[in-house]
Amino acid sequence: MRFGTWSDNGQSVYGAITDAGGIALNGQAPQWPTLLDAVRAGGLETLEALAAGQSVTHTELSYKMVLPNAPRILCVGVNFPDRNAEYKDGSDQPKYMSLFPRFASGFTGHNQALIRPPESPQLDYEGEVAIVIGKGGRRIAQIDAYDHIAALTICNEGTIRDWVRHAKFNVTQGKNWDKSAAMGPWLVPFTDPRQLDDCRIITRVNGEVRQDDVVARMMHPIRRQIEYISTFMTLLPGDIIVTGTPTGSGARLDPPKYLVPGDVVEVEATTIGTLRNTIADETS
Repeated sequence: MRFGTWSDNGQSVYGAITDAGGIALNGQAPQWPTLLDAVRAGGLETLEALAAGQSVTHTELSYKMVLPNAPRILCVGVNFPDRNAEYKDGSDQPKYMSLFPRFASGFTGHNQALIRPPESPQLDYEGEVAIVIGKGGRRIAQIDAYDHIAALTICNEGTIRDWVRHAKFNVTQGKNWDKSAAMGPWLVPFTDPRQLDDCRIITRVNGEVRQDDVVARMMHPIRRQIEYISTFMTLLPGDIIVTGTPTGSGARLDPPKYLVPGDVVEVEATTIGTLRNTIADETS
């Protein structure tokens, strides 16, 4: 079963996603006004039971960021072989993972446009798998880490490249432009380690493969990410970890290839689905 969030006449709706459309569930589970509330309550199995046998209520979905009210999103940087070398700064492979925050306002949904601001033409793509925490904890051991995952989704962690260099140590500015990234299309409940261990990430721009690698090759595996992050902060249900992008982002090509209006970016995570977005310039 897949679960998503979409807009209907200006109202936010969440529910189950099928090949035919969406089954609205928020009215049937009033104790959980949003999909985030259901995740925090461990309610995905209950939602699945509610959706069983029901007919589609929405055949055309205007997708939103899958958890549009997510309060805490942490992203792992430089996490695939050769990604450090792509920076061409002569630095050694880092011992510890790089981390930075993103905020929900920076994300849009599946089939929506990523927005390129007038301040920079350097909008770039980064295809990634994101995990949603279902059971909180502090100092979580790697052997227990997967027990804390509620669901998986896909992220195009769009970045305004020249704005990640506006300060000596800080990438936050380039990582949080409104609607510069996307997350979705849906949540897939995490029930089997193979959903991560066998997952392949493929990013295509206008049909051309730009990124292609497997989660199993991450330098800081997802079990380690959960262990490391939970060392310094208590992970809470509903927290999102965006786990790292393969080599091949537009800024690292020679010459660089940034996204322009009319481009179509597809991020496929083979055990989750495909997140598709167009590109548009900001109009106001």
